[in-house]
Amino acid sequence: MSLEHNITEAIKTAMREKDKVALDSLRAVKAQILLLKTEAKGAEVSEEQEIAILQRMIKQRKDSFEQFSAQGRTDLADVETAQMKVIEQFLPKQLSAEELETEIRSIIAETGAESMKDLGKVMGMASKKLAGKSDGKSISETVKKLLS
Repeated sequence: MSLEHNITEAIKTAMREKDKVALDSLRAVKAQILLLKTEAKGAEVSEEQEIAILQRMIKQRKDSFEQFSAQGRTDLADVETAQMKVIEQFLPKQLSAEELETEIRSIIAETGAESMKDLGKVMGMASKKLAGKSDGKSISETVKKLLS
């Protein structure tokens, strides 16, 4: 089943349960997917593109959460946290720090990287291989730690 179909089913469930936060979150995701389809002009939308949309939406909510928390607006920060939890349900299982480090060690061995000079080569491969399984910031931090 496609992500769009799963989102549509979840929207129906949220409507039945009168879950406003889930409904708002899921409608936002569906709108982004439909926008991507419109921009693709009939071309098939890949799973990687759908995952990228979800990751971007989670990042936006994390940024908003941090801003609201810094301003002492816990009411708005709580809404952002709830929306993140709803969206995260549709992402693939995220790698733990240990699993991420193991994956990146194998990528470093595969590319033959030895120092920070090879950062771009490792990051390019890691970003492709680990897309959807970890966020770019975590990947970058781990690569830098292992190459230094």
